[in-house]
This record gives sequence, C-alpha cells and structure tokens, in this order.
Amino acid sequence: MAHSSLSILASELDDFRARVGDHLPFPPPCFTSMKGEFLEYESRKSLKVSFPVTEGSLNPQAKMQGGFLTAGFDNVFGPLSYLAARTPCITLDIHTQYFRGLEQGEIVTIAAEVVARSPATISMRAEAFNTGGKLVATSSTNLLIVKS
Repeated sequence: MAHSSLSILASELDDFRARVGDHLPFPPPCFTSMKGEFLEYESRKSLKVSFPVTEGSLNPQAKMQGGFLTAGFDNVFGPLSYLAARTPCITLDIHTQYFRGLEQGEIVTIAAEVVARSPATISMRAEAFNTGGKLVATSSTNLLIVKS
C-alpha cells in the first residue's frame, strides 16, 4: 500500500469537497456499506479499492451475487470519475464479465483506470481479483461529466 498515494487521494478529495460543497457525501453510503477500503491511487488515472465478501452479499450458492460485485466496480468507478473530472459524473452504462465466484470471508480487490476522457465523458475499465490474486471479473463503464 502506497501511503503517499493515499495522501494524494485525501488531498484531492478535500479539493473536490471544497469545489462542489459538502452536500455530496464522499465516499457515499453505498461505498461505506460495502466496507470499501482505498488501497492505491494515481492522480486522475487509477484507483484500487478492496471490499470484504460479507454474508449479506451472498446468493443461494453461497457466492457473492453478481450485482454486488458490479456495485463494487461502480463504487470504484464513481470516486475515480469524480476525481478525474473534478466534478460529479453520472454512469451511462456499466458492463461486467464474471469468471469465478467469491466466497464469504474473501477480500475482492478492484483496480480501475481511466481509458479515455473527453470534455463530456470518461471511459474506464477495471479488473477484480480474489484473495488469492485470481481474476474474478472485469468491467467497463462510460460516464457523463456533469457541468457545474
């Protein structure tokens, strides 16, 4: 874990809050309810976050439900988009491909990166890995940059 990258993240989050005000909780409740933990950040380019696989996220086969994993991706794409655009963004689409399941007690680590940015949109992709470092899913998204 790169402590200096998390210091940069904290500084950029403070700057974001100063620009848009405190009316947008950051990180939002959907992030904190999944017990997300910021691990690494490269300014305006990439973000890595971990989430525990909890009992409340399990499907009938005792694996993390796909929707929860996609929510994990969205909980990484969202903060990264806000920081990259320096303003709020809205998800236009999100696509997830699943490769293997996640069991309760595992930690899923999601690494997202900005692929392209225009004045109106941001495109990103991400990979999710299980506790053993195996790829469990990939995802991509496009977001609309909200003009203030």
